[in-house]
Amino acid sequence: MGMQADLLIDRQRLKRHLTIWRAGAVLAVVVLLGVLFASASTPAGHVARVSISGFIGDDPKLNAALDRLRRDASVKAVLVAIDSPGGSVGGGEALFAALSAIRERKPVVALMGGTAASAAYMAALPAERIFAREMSITGSIGVLLQSVDGSELLGRLGIRGEALVSGPLKDQPSPFHPLSTEARAVLQGVISDLHDQFVRKVATARRMPEEVVRPLADGRVFSGRQALGLGLVDAIGGEREARAWLAAEKGVPEAMPVQPVETRGRLERLLQASATTVVKSVVSEWLGVDGFRLLWQP
Repeated sequence: MGMQADLLIDRQRLKRHLTIWRAGAVLAVVVLLGVLFASASTPAGHVARVSISGFIGDDPKLNAALDRLRRDASVKAVLVAIDSPGGSVGGGEALFAALSAIRERKPVVALMGGTAASAAYMAALPAERIFAREMSITGSIGVLLQSVDGSELLGRLGIRGEALVSGPLKDQPSPFHPLSTEARAVLQGVISDLHDQFVRKVATARRMPEEVVRPLADGRVFSGRQALGLGLVDAIGGEREARAWLAAEKGVPEAMPVQPVETRGRLERLLQASATTVVKSVVSEWLGVDGFRLLWQP
């Protein structure tokens, strides 16, 4: 009986080892194929789709990908799918500049998803045509700087902050003390300047007088339907309507394939996909089919 149990354990151990070796072989083959075809180009004559989501920061990989689109002659148009509540002013400015450069060479169309506000709306401005859903949340044209004054709470805890500064404004704002009157005025001046730049971008891109844009640029958000009525977007719709517009106005056939833009390299994507395959194989072997389905249910 003891020998049978030992044999059963040995068989299970061998089976697990074979599973891991098979998964490793699959990984090796996928990586080899990735290396062999790493230089393969994207299909000739296609529409590129760039997805912008989450917090918008200054993303070097995304900026590099946009620059490649600008120089790629096989890219006939660019769809910018946006679903983001905004981000940093620097991130929005970087996207604005990169997409404006692309538009000088080929059509750019923006597609607003659930949200495209603040820096995300700035990113949509270079597009020749902005499509929004009726219930998209957009606008929020403004600039925000927040700080925390914890001096009263820290004082109750017996904590006092000290700072050696080269000038009275160097440590403003600070959580260790309230803003001084001078610092508040200086920071408000910076915010006002950034806001003016944003307003001018909207006025220029949307071909609207600044005096019309400025009342809309108080930070409020709009639905897609409201934005259409105010001239902040061009049409209600999504990718289908965008492709129809590109075909009618820019001669880009609706049948032309769409190629999603990846900011990760080909080998990086293959390694991630292969690692996922290996993990699935090992989990499936150890937990069984039901456990596999449970862990990897979409």
